[in-house]
Amino acid sequence: MDLTRAEFANEAFYLAFESKDFAAMDHLWSESREVICIHPGWPALIGRAAVMQSWKSILGNPAQGAVSFYDAEARPLGTGVCAVVCYELAGNATLIATNVFVEENERLRLVLHQSGYCSNPPPPPR
Repeated sequence: MDLTRAEFANEAFYLAFESKDFAAMDHLWSESREVICIHPGWPALIGRAAVMQSWKSILGNPAQGAVSFYDAEARPLGTGVCAVVCYELAGNATLIATNVFVEENERLRLVLHQSGYCSNPPPPPR
């Protein structure tokens, strides 16, 4: 798998998140495979309907602050599957996130997003 494509897909995910673009977020998630999303402090969301409803709520919340990312590293997990691990800046918190992408219809689609608090992250770039 081309890891540059995975990094680009990861960037598209965070762009959709930052711009609160639900249509773009919806377009990023797999439509043919099981999906899982674990937001910080939330229970696991399993299945596309539950995951997309969570994003609709988050992105539609006017109080939702900006989220950005840094230090993304893509790693292959097998044929047509890769993970991108990165750090998220959300308000005053730094989180660590894993985003797993699969090949679907000749493009990369998310099947897993998991984000949680990180007590000792590397510093963000200046």
